[in-house]
Amino acid sequence: MSSFQNSALKTKLLQIECRFTWDLTKDDTDIDNLQTRLNDQLELGIGKEVGAARTFSFLAYIKYLKGYPEEAMADLLKAEELTRLHCGEDFEKHLMVIYGDLAWLQYHVGDYIKSQSYLDKLAKIKDKFPTASTSLLRPEIYGEKGWTFLKYSYKHYDKALECFKKAVEMEPNDSELNAGYAITLYRTETELSSVDDSAAIKQLRRAIEINPQDAVLMVLLGLKLADYKRFGEAEKLVEDALEISPDCPHVTRYVGKFLRKQGHLDKSIDMLKRALKRTSQSPIIHHQLALCYKRKKNSLYKRGSFCDRQAEIQQLKRQCIYHLEKATSLKPSFFYALAELALLYGEDNEITKAEKLFKETFERAKLKNDSLQVLQLYYGQFQQHCNKCEPLAIKHYTEGAELQKDTAEGKRCVQQLQAIAEKRASQDPEDSEACGILGFVYKMKGEKQKAVEFYDKALVCDMDNDKYLSALCELRLSLQQ
Repeated sequence: MSSFQNSALKTKLLQIECRFTWDLTKDDTDIDNLQTRLNDQLELGIGKEVGAARTFSFLAYIKYLKGYPEEAMADLLKAEELTRLHCGEDFEKHLMVIYGDLAWLQYHVGDYIKSQSYLDKLAKIKDKFPTASTSLLRPEIYGEKGWTFLKYSYKHYDKALECFKKAVEMEPNDSELNAGYAITLYRTETELSSVDDSAAIKQLRRAIEINPQDAVLMVLLGLKLADYKRFGEAEKLVEDALEISPDCPHVTRYVGKFLRKQGHLDKSIDMLKRALKRTSQSPIIHHQLALCYKRKKNSLYKRGSFCDRQAEIQQLKRQCIYHLEKATSLKPSFFYALAELALLYGEDNEITKAEKLFKETFERAKLKNDSLQVLQLYYGQFQQHCNKCEPLAIKHYTEGAELQKDTAEGKRCVQQLQAIAEKRASQDPEDSEACGILGFVYKMKGEKQKAVEFYDKALVCDMDNDKYLSALCELRLSLQQ
């Protein structure tokens, strides 16, 4: 093939819809962990035949990224075979992404003739199943794209949401598309003022209406309803889900989470251990177990029984550390779990070990621009409670709050700062730094007038502080607008 023909082929390839053109980079996911999850799905038979075809084609892309093109080719051909067998008379519609992936893979291994042949097959399918507009994709492609974005990384959740929304608009009664849309809404929606405002709850109900046997969706709806104190309906959904799929690790994992959130920690631990027997390499289940042991440990501290139950507290701490170490070994980019683990090392008086892990995790998280607010929060807690260094705690809580104020971690950073500042101000009302911190706290909360009052008070004692002056000018200007 001439360089001109090669260039023309590459141009055509760039115009098709498949995983090779969806900007799925190695930096956005943990490749090894994703491969393990996909293999687990195949071994457990999750998704049955149609879902297995998608899993094989997705797995093929992961193997290509890892440098195994021959294995990738075999998986794509397996995906094609399953699609032909299980997708009915119009199976060709479901081959479009697979043929796109095959065209790209053949191009990358240097077989340009086969690459072109897959492009030709793709063109015939497009002619056979045209869309209403050239700007629209087939719902099957939107669906495949949505599932890929959803499973690849939380960084692609917004794109997954957009794809599923378009797909459901085109095929409103498709169970898989409605399930994908519901799961994505569940993962992206923040808690709202009421059940009626929740698009996730509405979509979960719709998806269950279409497929009443989807136990995963039932537990997710239960978890969402529990957030709004609808415990009766939530518990019924969870019970029904367990009755339908008592051995599915996805179901038992979410049931474990539900039980933990309701305070049934021992039941949650039993449920999660049950799930772990079927998916022993799941970092999420290990993390959920760590959260259970952490909550049990913290409840003993709150009861003021540390001296009486020190051995039990220490045992719970060791269990928590074990599961966090396991989770982070299975998924080295699990920055949230790494931050929790480092803090626990600090609580266990392993200060050097904690500092080292925080330092390494910060470096890796900065490279990926991932979970930095979580790290600022936990490192602030480490400095405050383990290292007894309040100035550094204030520094990291402040930096965490400034990253994003409306997230759970951002709010916790603000709460920690407020607690520190109010304690200091109660001891010394003229503590300028405490007043400045409270000015920042109320600014983050959107209470501008109160923020102005505290910055004014801070400047009385520290009149040349440029930081306070700048914040005060900015606030006064915004109040005049």
